[in-house]
Amino acid sequence: MPTEFLREISGPAGSLEARLDLPTAPPRAVAVCGHPHPLHGGTMHTKALYQSAKALTRVGVAALRFNFRGVGLSTGTFDAGPGEQDDFRAALRFAEHRFPGVPLWAAGMSFGSWIAGSVGAEDARVTLVLLVAPPVDRYDYAPLATAGKPVFIVHGEDDELIPAADVRKFYGTLAEPKELTLIEHANHLFEGKTALVGDAVEGLLADWEA
Repeated sequence: MPTEFLREISGPAGSLEARLDLPTAPPRAVAVCGHPHPLHGGTMHTKALYQSAKALTRVGVAALRFNFRGVGLSTGTFDAGPGEQDDFRAALRFAEHRFPGVPLWAAGMSFGSWIAGSVGAEDARVTLVLLVAPPVDRYDYAPLATAGKPVFIVHGEDDELIPAADVRKFYGTLAEPKELTLIEHANHLFEGKTALVGDAVEGLLADWEA
């Protein structure tokens, strides 16, 4: 499956470095993917996010991974949320223009899942939200509970930062359709189990039809 290097995404703080992973056939959707916390080593190359993107292509979805401002070759500096949300909106605009008429999905891992969930809840163009290792005890995910959009979650059963019990509690606030997959013996970064994240994403979304 081809991957394109991009740096022409125009963000509010300058250009955004990105990778566009494409399925073998014309995509049935395009997912914009936000990465974990920039101040803790998160990038678009974080292994579990990479595996999620590759899984999306296997189920016919284009995956646009990008670095938030100040990460990698993306210009700007970390903004603790508001700026990164603007970056995500810029990536959605790029995806919409690149694939006109194709449904848009919002996806992200850890900090990036909060960004994706926040933007995805409010943006009428976004038809599905995918959260990997969401830090529901540290950020406000409440807008997703009232957004009325499908939400799919992958989380580590032994996540040392965000207890699985907290994710189950959040999951209970969501309306249908929704799905939660817990990966056994997996920590926050799914170390040693990142391929299982891809398997989980593939299993959740392979047969999804809006």
